[in-house]
Amino acid sequence: MAKLHVKKVRSAINRTARQKKTLEALGLRKMNQVVEHDDSLAVLGMIAKVAHLVSVEKA
Repeated sequence: MAKLHVKKVRSAINRTARQKKTLEALGLRKMNQVVEHDDSLAVLGMIAKVAHLVSVEKA
């Protein structure tokens, strides 16, 4: 499986509780924090829900 680097680039302030929980489920807490995930359907679905708050690049 391919690896993805997910970086939080926008704040979760004034976002819905669902979006905040999705960011936390991805392991993103601080601004400019980068986490690495496998390229699975569950992770891709979470990234799609908060695509406006994160940037993604293949590792």
